[in-house]
Amino acid sequence: MKLFKRALVLLLIVVGVLVYLNYTKLNIISGYASKNMASSVFVAGRSAESITQYDNNVPLIKLAETEVDNDTKLASSSVYGFMERQSVYREGLGTVLINDDYDSSEFTLKPNRNKVSDTIPYPYGQLSPKDTVFPEIDMAQMNKAVATAFSNADVQKTRTLLVLYKGHLITEKYIDGFTKDTPVLGWSMAKSVLATCYGILEHQGKLGMDWPAPIAEWKQDERKDITLNHLLRMQSGLDWEEDYTKISDVTKMLFLDSDMTKAQKGKKAIAKPTEIWNYSSGTTNLLSGILRQQFRSHQEYLDFPYSALIDKIGMYSMVMEADIAGNYVGSSYAWASTRDWARFGQLYLDKGLWNGDQIFNTAWVDYITEPTLHSDGTYGAHFWLNANGKYPDVPKDLFSCNGHEGQYVFVIPSKDLVVVRTGLASEPSFDINTFLSEVVKSVQ
Repeated sequence: MKLFKRALVLLLIVVGVLVYLNYTKLNIISGYASKNMASSVFVAGRSAESITQYDNNVPLIKLAETEVDNDTKLASSSVYGFMERQSVYREGLGTVLINDDYDSSEFTLKPNRNKVSDTIPYPYGQLSPKDTVFPEIDMAQMNKAVATAFSNADVQKTRTLLVLYKGHLITEKYIDGFTKDTPVLGWSMAKSVLATCYGILEHQGKLGMDWPAPIAEWKQDERKDITLNHLLRMQSGLDWEEDYTKISDVTKMLFLDSDMTKAQKGKKAIAKPTEIWNYSSGTTNLLSGILRQQFRSHQEYLDFPYSALIDKIGMYSMVMEADIAGNYVGSSYAWASTRDWARFGQLYLDKGLWNGDQIFNTAWVDYITEPTLHSDGTYGAHFWLNANGKYPDVPKDLFSCNGHEGQYVFVIPSKDLVVVRTGLASEPSFDINTFLSEVVKSVQ
C-alpha cells in the first residue's frame, strides 16, 4: 500500500510538472488534437483509433485525450482534463474548432458542388485509368523507386504514392488503411490551390498581380505599396512568425482565431516589399480574405474554388475547410485523395489546359515558377522550386506543392511526370532527392 501511495504521489507530481510547464500550450495541444481527429474521422472517413495511434501520436499532441461523438459529429480533446477544445463537422465546410464566437445557426451556407459522370479515363475523367505501356518507362526501375519511398517505414512513414507520366497512371501504392479514394490532408499544399484561384481570376481578366492589396487599413501607411504579387511571393515585408513548436503567429491563428484572414492583416511592416522573403501562412489566409472580396456574396465565394477549379477537373474528393467566419483556410486545410492531388499536378503539367478548357493562362505557370527574390531559388508564387538545385539529382525545372509532414505534389515538366507522395514525415526523414532521382531514372 505504501508503494502504491508513493507511486500515485509521484505520478501526480509528474502530471503536475507537465501541466505547469506546458499550460500555455494546452490550448494549442488540445486544439490540434481535436481538429485533426474531427477532420480525419468526418472528412477522411478514417477510424478514431488509427488517428490516436498514428496521426496524434506525436510529442505534446499525444498528451491529449480525445473522444468522438458520431451522432453530433464532434471531437473533444483535453490534456489531463485541462483546457478542453471541441471541433465540429459542417457539411461542405469541413470541421472547425469551436470558441466563444461559434454559433451553429450561422452555418446555413455550403459550397455548391457539380459532380458529373463522364466517359473519360483517369486522370482527366472518372473512369478507370487506361492500362498503357510506354517503352521509354523502365518499370523495374520505377518499382525500385516506389520501394525506396516505402523502405524504412518507421522513419520515412510514407502512406500513399502515385506517379503519372504524360497524363497516364504508371503506378500507385497505399499502406493499409488508405486507398485511392481516401482523402489526405495536404496541409500547406492548400496554399497552391488557393493561389490557383488568383491565376483563374487573372485569366478571366478580373484582377492583376500588380494590383495593390485591397486592404483599407494599409492605405495610410507604408503597407499601401504591397501588391497581390508581393503576397503570393511571400515578400510583402510584413512581420510574421511561422513556428509550429511554440505559441507563435501561425499556431495562434490556426487554433485560436475565429477569422484567420485577419492575423497577417494587422501586422506591421518590418521591411519594404521585396526586401525580404518570409514564409507566412497568415499571408495565404489574408489572400483568402481578399479572394472573398472579389465576390458580391458569401455564397459566390464559397462556390468559386469548386466551380472554377476543383470540380472542373474532377477533384470530387476535395474539401476545403473554412474557419468560423466562413473563410477558406487556404494556408492549411484542404483534403483530397492521392489521385485527386495528382489531377491538380497534371493540370499544371498541362499548363492549365483541361479537356479542351483553358482554366488559367499558360503564362501563369511561368509566373508561379519564377524564383522569388531572397528565397534562394526555392520559392516562386505559392509553389516550391528546385531552381537552385536543392535536389541535385533531380531536374531543376521541378516545382511542387509542399505540406507539413511530407505531403508533396511534384511536377517535373522535362520528364512529363507528376509524382504525389503523402505521409507522416518530411525531410530529412523522407529523402526526396534519392526518391525522385530513382523515379527520374525510370524515364529513358
